[in-house]
Amino acid sequence: MASQIPHPDVEPEAATAGAVPPPDGEPATVAVDGAVAEAGGSATVAVPATVPATPGNAPEQKRPARQKALTIGAVCKALKQEFPDISISKIRYLEDQKLLTPRRTQGGYRVYQQTDVQRLRTILRLQRDEFLPLRVIRQELAGGRAENDVAPGPSRPDVRHLRRTAVAVRGPGALYSLDDVVEETGAEPRLVYELEEFGVIRGEQRAGVKYYDETDREIVRATTELARYGVAGRNLRVFRTSADRESALLQQILAPALRSRNPERRREAVETLENLAAVATYLKHLLLIRDLRRISGP
Repeated sequence: MASQIPHPDVEPEAATAGAVPPPDGEPATVAVDGAVAEAGGSATVAVPATVPATPGNAPEQKRPARQKALTIGAVCKALKQEFPDISISKIRYLEDQKLLTPRRTQGGYRVYQQTDVQRLRTILRLQRDEFLPLRVIRQELAGGRAENDVAPGPSRPDVRHLRRTAVAVRGPGALYSLDDVVEETGAEPRLVYELEEFGVIRGEQRAGVKYYDETDREIVRATTELARYGVAGRNLRVFRTSADRESALLQQILAPALRSRNPERRREAVETLENLAAVATYLKHLLLIRDLRRISGP
């Protein structure tokens, strides 16, 4: 009999627990405490829809519909479109921080119900849209903050263009020419040149053509909004100076861990760096709001 291949989204220690050899032509599955996790990444509780009638039994009785559960990999795929930076390691990190508590089977599998997925979506939106640190998010959830309270809607800003970019570098990413940046952001070419002149963005020269990365593009998009109110590129140096100082402070705090030879320690340091960046952004937002209230008066 051929050996069962562990599912890539399932923890190694559970890869062989309750393994069921697949029939010919069927996708590979693994038994999960009454559930079956398929190669597609989802698990469904295997409960018959009806109980056959027998001479000594009552007629057929309907049983509850199957309750669908997901593996950690399936959850990651389901949220990838809204949260491009989501990863299995990040979901596990949130679990380590006691923000998620998926059920674990006897074999060691994580099984996510729909309520777990909704809670994860709420956490990610609070991080991305409101820049809240995990400690504050934990308090919000304990206070009854629900997904509907943070779901994007017509009354909320369009956060697709203002989403937080992850600190971790996951490949070189896309590059955009000047024409691409101008077309996607609606910026004037002279604004892009001005931002580059004052060191707000950095381009990369390739074969005689200047290209910009995704972060540069989003900076141009944000400054285009400011430019409508008369804010020029030279006025943005104050933002650049502030960002440089904050970056230096966070680097000083986490420098030893970021330089560690231990991959796990470096991963945790990057996660912490992203969390601290969110805290710093939230603090800066609060200080700005406080000063603006003074300007606007009682």
